[in-house]
Amino acid sequence: MRTRVHRLALQLFGRLPRGVRRRLVRLGTPGYTVGAMCRIERSDGRVLLIRQTYRHGWGLPGGLLARHEDPVDGVRREVAEEVGLVVELVGEPAVVVASRLHRVDVIFRGRPTRDADLDGLTPDPAEIADVGWFDPVALPDLQAETAAALVALARRDRDTLGSAPEV
Repeated sequence: MRTRVHRLALQLFGRLPRGVRRRLVRLGTPGYTVGAMCRIERSDGRVLLIRQTYRHGWGLPGGLLARHEDPVDGVRREVAEEVGLVVELVGEPAVVVASRLHRVDVIFRGRPTRDADLDGLTPDPAEIADVGWFDPVALPDLQAETAAALVALARRDRDTLGSAPEV
């Protein structure tokens, strides 16, 4: 009986106009914020980390996406705004879903473009307290989101047919 009622409800739902279906789905599902961050690695293997003025620990450059913003565009924008660096994104991103926090993070790997001034970064003083290039085996205290992002990238790299990361 339950299966038939469920099937009937789905058939009725399918006959509704698309806009009405979308509104009903949005009402019945949780809202999530979406962020994008980038693990930027230079040619000597060191990784760029930032320390924000309003948070503890070190993190990857990135931030929340604007409404309807593509994650690729958003991460490039955030990196440019936060540290004044233009990056080339490498490979496919990893994704972390923090369901308890209603947050999704898209994590990219990147490298500075050839003409980037790696020592002359221009951090946004309102948002960024410090920037640094760190040896990936000797990282400072990380923000929880950054630690989860780095683990997700490592898992993605391991699961990609055992291939080594491109950066």
